[in-house]
Amino acid sequence: MRTFSYVRAPDVETALRAVADEPNAKFLGGGTNLVDLMRENVERPDVVVDISRLPLTGVEELPGGGVRIGALVRNSALAAHPLIRTRYPVLSQAILCGASAQLRNMATVGGNLLQRTRCLYFYDGASACNKREPASGCAAIGGFTRNHGVLGVSEHCIATHPSDLCVALAALDAEVEVESTRGTRRIPLTGFHRLPGSTPHVESALEPDELVTAIELPAPITERSRYRKVRDRASYAFALVSVAAALETGGGTVTAARLALGGVAPKPWRAVEAERVLLGAPATEESFRAAADAELAAATAQDGNTFKIELARRTIVATLRDLTSDGSAT
Repeated sequence: MRTFSYVRAPDVETALRAVADEPNAKFLGGGTNLVDLMRENVERPDVVVDISRLPLTGVEELPGGGVRIGALVRNSALAAHPLIRTRYPVLSQAILCGASAQLRNMATVGGNLLQRTRCLYFYDGASACNKREPASGCAAIGGFTRNHGVLGVSEHCIATHPSDLCVALAALDAEVEVESTRGTRRIPLTGFHRLPGSTPHVESALEPDELVTAIELPAPITERSRYRKVRDRASYAFALVSVAAALETGGGTVTAARLALGGVAPKPWRAVEAERVLLGAPATEESFRAAADAELAAATAQDGNTFKIELARRTIVATLRDLTSDGSAT
């Protein structure tokens, strides 16, 4: 691990000033991802700004039925919060599917947004990785690709985003509030993470001197929502495919739909084509299959992850079927 300077920020203003002129600074919240990456010599910050004591730990109801979530709310606390469990069950379920209880007790919501891929080649300093070293190549292409992406990938990177929470946030139309010494701005969650294109190392719309301070959720379209995660083992495993879905029906027809996928793309994947097919369609398995087919039409696979396309199709259909068969939100 390289030598670095450490700053403990007592307030947001101090934290922002500490990174204003330090392009290679990093904020430290729960540390569940950053510390690991520093140990592996993947992240090499010159300055680490400890923000763990900032007053960004509230979960507040907003006028109109939405919720504001402080960036330093622990994942476990958010999953258990009554407002989240009742209004956004898909979010609570997604969090509880992620990591282990010990990690959820430490990990923060803001940090979860910014966690980096778990691609084996990204962590292996002996392998070519355009995320870790721009223009070095992508050893994953042609390598072991079981856990890699089939949507939104490029010839420069096929890694997947690891978050469960962010998949639910994408389906819920969340917005991310960020601050810098220049002021405050809001970024739709669906535009917060970037696809790799030719610059896989640029992973988000966040500027180096900006701090995530909160996430806001609009009032839910329905309380009937669900998160389904398919993985190699029952706990502490990243998704092969996951689906976050919220569905409202009336008279046997889909009147509102929100759908996002995880484990299949370099960012939480909002399934806009599937939503387009679902809206106004009969709430039947045939419609669900048509929606899944529309979303996955552009999927491209490597030799080792072709199965993900069919797995994603079946997981989408099963999740939507569950929401219409029992009408529950749990």
